[in-house]
Amino acid sequence: MFAAERRQLILEMVRANGAVSLRELARVVQTSEVTVRRDVRALEAEGLLDRRHGGAVLPGGFTRESGFPQKSHLATAEKTAIADLAANFVEEGEAIVVGAGTTTQELARRLARVPGLTVVTNSLLVAQALAHANRVEVVMTGGTLRGSNYALVGSGAEQSLHGLRVSRAFLSGAGLTAERGLSTSNMLSASVDRALVQAAAEVVVLADHTKLGTDTMFQTVPTDLITRLVTDEPPAHDDRAATELQALADQGVQIAVTGGQGGSGAGGPGGDAVPARQQRRDVPVPGPRRQAPGAGGQLRSASASMLGEQGAERARVADMRRR
Repeated sequence: MFAAERRQLILEMVRANGAVSLRELARVVQTSEVTVRRDVRALEAEGLLDRRHGGAVLPGGFTRESGFPQKSHLATAEKTAIADLAANFVEEGEAIVVGAGTTTQELARRLARVPGLTVVTNSLLVAQALAHANRVEVVMTGGTLRGSNYALVGSGAEQSLHGLRVSRAFLSGAGLTAERGLSTSNMLSASVDRALVQAAAEVVVLADHTKLGTDTMFQTVPTDLITRLVTDEPPAHDDRAATELQALADQGVQIAVTGGQGGSGAGGPGGDAVPARQQRRDVPVPGPRRQAPGAGGQLRSASASMLGEQGAERARVADMRRR
């Protein structure tokens, strides 16, 4: 294989996966790691990728996609709380789609208790979590298995979703910003997620605070198509996540945050109360501009005064006509 061919293949692998180790690159292009390291250095000089210790990643600071073993150990408590809260937005007898991801896998475990539910998914992990639920019907897409996240992708998965219509889609991703919406690092996964969105009347995004303000390569759901975000309370020092939450709310996304304080939580669509530790807190979305305190009374007084003057004028004109 010529150097130009090797480098093109290396570039395609990095673009498709977000990050690839030198060992894996050397295996695929069938050359030594020393040669691959030289190719990666040349591609970095052209600004096409960035070198990292032992591998190559996408350029420009885009976050790479971690494999399932790594993601399953990240923010586990937050994902559990998010799944607990998100399950309250699912009704009995509903038909929904659930995308691939470790957070949606946690959600699926809780959906096993919802009677009459139909779940369409491209995730083997979601299907496995629901496999023994007697009252839940699981419909899987076709497609090609992507081993890094145990999801079915490709044209087969997308075609199986054509003509499908469900009430809600529950999706997660690698990053979420108010500017671009939900995104992921893999092109094939992004394409299937877009097909899932097209099948749903509403889109619910599940994303812990570490995803907020993070941008990745492929957009899956633009902000204007996101109905609700279910997330956890950002730490006090995390200004980026808090700012992003407010920006999403400003664009009309309904925000449900776990970790609320107080008594029993707000009831979900199914009527069950949310536990106090998983209480829903909807961030208010800016509406019409409010009047200043006291302005309403001033306006009412002004209006009454104007109506009184108009009535007096009409009476005066009517008296002149009678004369």
